[in-house]
Amino acid sequence: MSITTRLNLADFEDAARSALPAPVYDYFAGGAEDERTLSANRSSFDRYFLVPRVLVDVSAVDTRVTLLGHTYDAPVFIAPTAFQRLAHDLGETATARAAASLNALYIASSLSTTSLEEIADAAPAAPRWFQLYVFRDRELTRSLVQRAEASGYHALCLTTTVPVQGKRERDARNSFTLPPGIDIANFRGLLQHTFPNASGSRLEAFIAREFDPSLSWATVEWLASITSLPIVLKGILHPDDARRAVDHGIAAIIVSNHGGRQLDSAISTLDALPDLAEAVAARIPVLMDGGVRRGTDTLKAIALGAQAVLIGRPVLWGLAIDGQQGVETVLRLLNDELSRALALVGTPSLSDVTHQVLRQLP
Repeated sequence: MSITTRLNLADFEDAARSALPAPVYDYFAGGAEDERTLSANRSSFDRYFLVPRVLVDVSAVDTRVTLLGHTYDAPVFIAPTAFQRLAHDLGETATARAAASLNALYIASSLSTTSLEEIADAAPAAPRWFQLYVFRDRELTRSLVQRAEASGYHALCLTTTVPVQGKRERDARNSFTLPPGIDIANFRGLLQHTFPNASGSRLEAFIAREFDPSLSWATVEWLASITSLPIVLKGILHPDDARRAVDHGIAAIIVSNHGGRQLDSAISTLDALPDLAEAVAARIPVLMDGGVRRGTDTLKAIALGAQAVLIGRPVLWGLAIDGQQGVETVLRLLNDELSRALALVGTPSLSDVTHQVLRQLP
C-alpha cells in the first residue's frame, strides 16, 4: 500500500504494526495491565454524536488556535513520546521538522533519543515545549530546565503521572530495552543515558531508579522558582487538581492519563474533560490527549472544553512508515478531517464551537 492510499490513521497503525519489530510496536501501542483505560480513551468518543446546522455559509473554514502567545494553523499538536529512533533513524528530528512544516506544536520528551538541542536545531524557528520528568537528582532536573531555556523552548510541560511506572505487561513479557546504538540522548556522558541491567522491562527499572516518587505540589513550586518559562501540567484528571493548578500560576493543563499506560481503570480523558474545563472556568487553557484518531474526535474535544488536542501514537505510526513525510501526512489527515467536520456541522470557525453541537448517548 502506498502512502497516498492510507486514508486514515488506522491505515498507518496497520502498516506500522507490520513494519516494526513486535517488542517496539508493543512498547508504543501498549497500555497498563488489562488496558481498560487505553480502550476507554478511544471508545469514549463513540458515545457522542454531532448535531449539524444547515444553510450556513462554510466557504471559509478557520481552524486556527492561539495558545500561550503562538497562533497555530490547527488545534492538533504532537504529544511527547519517548525513544522515537526506535520508529525511524531520524527520530525526533524528523518529527520536529514535520511539526514546523505544518505550524503545529511539538513537545519534546525528556526521554528522547535525540538531544533537546538537536531537536531545537532541526526547526529553530518553530514553537516547541519541553516535557520534563522530575528526577531524584534535582540537579539533573535543573540542568534539563536550563538547557531547555538556552535552546529556545517556549514552555516546560511537567508530566505528573509517573511517580512510579504503571504495570505494562507487554513490556515485561518482551523484556523491553533499547538496542545498541540508541540511547537516551539528553543524558549522554551520564549514568542515565542507558537502562540498568534488570529482568523484565529495563525501562521500568530505569524509572524506579531515577524518577522522584515524592513529586508533589511543593515540587511544582520548586520548578517555578528555577525557571522563567511557563509551566504546563500534563496528567490532570481531577477537578480539584485543575483548580490547584490555576492557584499555582500554571499556564495550561493537559487532561491526560498517560495514554492508558499508568493507572489502569483511570477515567478516560474525554470523560474527564468537561469537569476540568468547568473547574478552570477559562482562566487557563485546557488541552487533552488520548484516543484522538479522527477530525470529529478533535471537534468533540473542542466542544467539551479543550482548546487543542495532542496525538502521540499516530505520530509514531507515521514516523515508522515514512519519516518526516509520514508525520506530516498524519497531521494533514486529522487537520483536513477537522476542517471538513466543521463545514458539515455548520460551524466554520473553530472559535465558535460549543457543547451545543453534541448529543451524548446513554
